[in-house]
Amino acid sequence: MLAIIGGTGLTRLKNLKITHRQVIRTPYGEPSGALTFGDINEHQVVFIARHGYGHTIPPHEINYRANIWALAEQKVKRVVSVCTVGGIRDDLPPGTVAVPDQIIDYTSGRKHTYFEGGDKPVTHVDFTEPYNPKLRARILKAAHAAGQKVVDGGVYAATQGPRLETAAEINRIFNDGGHMVGMTGMPEAALAREAGLRYATIAVVSNWAAGRGNSQHHVDLAAAEGVFGEAIEHVHRILEALVKVDGD
Repeated sequence: MLAIIGGTGLTRLKNLKITHRQVIRTPYGEPSGALTFGDINEHQVVFIARHGYGHTIPPHEINYRANIWALAEQKVKRVVSVCTVGGIRDDLPPGTVAVPDQIIDYTSGRKHTYFEGGDKPVTHVDFTEPYNPKLRARILKAAHAAGQKVVDGGVYAATQGPRLETAAEINRIFNDGGHMVGMTGMPEAALAREAGLRYATIAVVSNWAAGRGNSQHHVDLAAAEGVFGEAIEHVHRILEALVKVDGD
């Protein structure tokens, strides 16, 4: 079964035929909300809104451990994360849909692992490729099948939030090799790896990052919402195609 985590602007899947919702209790507290089960074109899917169904949970307060644990408990094998980002690289203007292949983590103070506490063994998880290559390939194949243009690859820089970054911080991120910036990519990706889930991200560029493009002096969040509203339609089409090419 495929799991989809919806980010800002994606608190529900309009193409999901809902069968039921289920509240999950986890050892790590409450997830962002109940899991929503249903099907897209007769393919079973489970969905959770990362920020809550009323979009009330800011990035730094999301219980990432509970969200990933809840999905793993449903025996899902693959997780597709949908998120919004600011574009840093020149070929990532607002409205672009990208499938990143790397992450740089700038977050701090978040509960970022399941392997902690005196009763847990010291465990090191390989994270060389943070996004599952096979699932990334399926997303790219689905985008092609749906006639949707996507950027293949890019480095996602995960920042703490909830504030946006300064222009100087974006310059630093770019010098570090970051191409897009968001607030929810970590520790979600690392926790999925620890839980044994295949994980990949569809990133929607809603605005230029601070100091770039038309965000030289100010990031227009109202305009960003409009851009995301259009781009998310492309994501819906990709997801509809993805369930057809998804598999073990």
